Amino acid sequence: MTTDSRIPNPTGRRLLLTGGAGFIGSHLTERLAANNEIVILDTLRRNALGSAGLDRHPHVKIVVGDVTDAQVVRQAMQGCDGVVHMASIAGVDTVLKNPVLTMRVSLLGTMNVLEAALATGGVKRLIDFSTSEVFGRYAYNVTEWDATTLGAVGEARWTYAVAKLATEHLAMTYHRQYGFPAVGIRPFNIYGPRQVGEGAVHHFIVRALKGYNLAAWVRISVGTMEQNRRCIAALKEILAKQ
Repeated sequence: MTTDSRIPNPTGRRLLLTGGAGFIGSHLTERLAANNEIVILDTLRRNALGSAGLDRHPHVKIVVGDVTDAQVVRQAMQGCDGVVHMASIAGVDTVLKNPVLTMRVSLLGTMNVLEAALATGGVKRLIDFSTSEVFGRYAYNVTEWDATTLGAVGEARWTYAVAKLATEHLAMTYHRQYGFPAVGIRPFNIYGPRQVGEGAVHHFIVRALKGYNLAAWVRISVGTMEQNRRCIAALKEILAKQ
């Protein structure tokens, strides 16, 4: 992945990345650590930082903890002026096995992050990671203005989407009531180097490498890596704005 010189790079910032040890967080850390202080708050259940040597970077501080612990979040937030909130339970299999934990991490975790960020008075931007799942079963050519769609309460697959949509509303209400600079994004299936855990595209690639006969309708777009690059670039641009 290349860096687009037209995208402004935040510099001289202290940025908190919750869930920052994961796949996306590791790439964001790689792009930002040279000119910023990066604080990673993560349980390290999935750790993509170590394989990239980013856990030893002089500008990276790792706080091992859970976003559901308000005190840990407040401590990690100290001195930070930007937040990328990515911490959540990810992966279809994990979500289906742990629906309560999925909602707890999203709802309580996001509330803790918003409260801590608001209390510091110094956070210039908070980016909340939502999901394209809020668009429902079909999300073709959707925009941020399209209506969200959820299924029946009894369908287990909607646990993740409902929890993420709730975090969007939480972030929006903090913006409306307190003028807090929060923004949400809805990434689709992102994949690339250092990806850990499950994921639709990950599963497809593993099965293809093993020689499985994939269904005819399964298509892996070669443009997805470009979308990954654009996602990181967009995050940098949002963080650079004040």
